[in-house]
Amino acid sequence: MRSVLYDHDIKEEIMPRLLIVDDEADVREFAANLFRRRNIDVDTAANGKDALVKVENIKPELILLDISMEGMDGIEVLERVKQIDQSIKVIMVTGKKGDEDEAFERCKKAGALDYIHKPLILDELERVVMNVLHKEA
Repeated sequence: MRSVLYDHDIKEEIMPRLLIVDDEADVREFAANLFRRRNIDVDTAANGKDALVKVENIKPELILLDISMEGMDGIEVLERVKQIDQSIKVIMVTGKKGDEDEAFERCKKAGALDYIHKPLILDELERVVMNVLHKEA
C-alpha cells in the first residue's frame, strides 16, 4: 500500500519576520541575536533609507525602529512604512520617556504600536516584541 501526501497535509512553519532599524550597530546586533535564538527571521538596517528598501523587499511583520537616527529619522521612516503597507506593525525605540517626548505622540498618530526605551532591557524587549508577533499568529 502506497501512502499519498497531499499539499494540504504539509504544514510549513513560517517564521515571523522582524526588521530592526537602528544606527547603533551594537543595538542592532544585540536585538537581532536575541530574536534569532527565538526562531524569528531577523533582518537589520542601519538607517532609514536602507530600512525602506528592506520593507519593500522582505515585507516584515514587525519593525523595531529607532526614533533618533542621522539623515531620515524614525518618524519619517514610520510614515513612509505606513504608506507602503499599513499592516506592518512598528515599535519605536527611544532614549526618552514616551510620555515626555512629543515625538512619540507623533509616532502614535502615524501608527506606532508601542515604544521601548534605551538602554534596551532584555526582558522588556522580548516581552513587547513576542506579544506583538504572537497576536499576528
